[in-house]
Amino acid sequence: MRDQRTLERVRKLLAKAERTDNEHERATFMTAASALMAKHGIDALPPAGARQAPGDRVVTLPDPWAREKARLVSLVAQAVRCRPLLIGRGDGGQRVHIFGFAADLERADLLATSLLLQMASGLARVRPPGGSASPRAYRRSWLLGFTDEVYRLLSAAESRAEADTAAAEPGTALVLADRRAEVERAVAAHYPRIRMSVPRTSGTGYRDGAAAARHADLGRTGMPTPAARELR
Repeated sequence: MRDQRTLERVRKLLAKAERTDNEHERATFMTAASALMAKHGIDALPPAGARQAPGDRVVTLPDPWAREKARLVSLVAQAVRCRPLLIGRGDGGQRVHIFGFAADLERADLLATSLLLQMASGLARVRPPGGSASPRAYRRSWLLGFTDEVYRLLSAAESRAEADTAAAEPGTALVLADRRAEVERAVAAHYPRIRMSVPRTSGTGYRDGAAAARHADLGRTGMPTPAARELR
């Protein structure tokens, strides 16, 4: 019941952020919502001694900008203690295989859905600066900037929530470390050999995308593929 009340407070804060045209107010509501979402992840930890097993799900992101959407979903999942892997094209788009415990998978789903929509609407308003040699490169770097800033903001909220809880309950850090190890074992069982890659930027929109992400609303639920199709 307490978890549901927390999520309801998050949704109300996000609704306020969506309604205001004042960027300072919007940023304030967003910061409060992300902090509550991080606290929800801590509150969802099971009692000491309780056993849970990680789950997993595959998310498919369609064109256009399928790789960039998949990167957003991956980094949002990573920020909330899940383990994402980009597994390539299939089923009509780029696929991300996400491993994690149920509460964290739920948080990743909720946040990624909202941020995909916001990234789509933000990109639709983008106008590459005059003289830009490649509008597409500008837009791609805008998407990468948006995604990296979202990851930074969410990771910071998670770190603060973990530190605050660990100060009051020293055993929390060990519980979280054990859960991360469980998730990594689940990943290794599916993918014993993993190759890392880092995307390159070739446009000037990265800074503008990062600035847009600072005012992103972390709301709504579900992982709607149709909404992702609006990203052009």
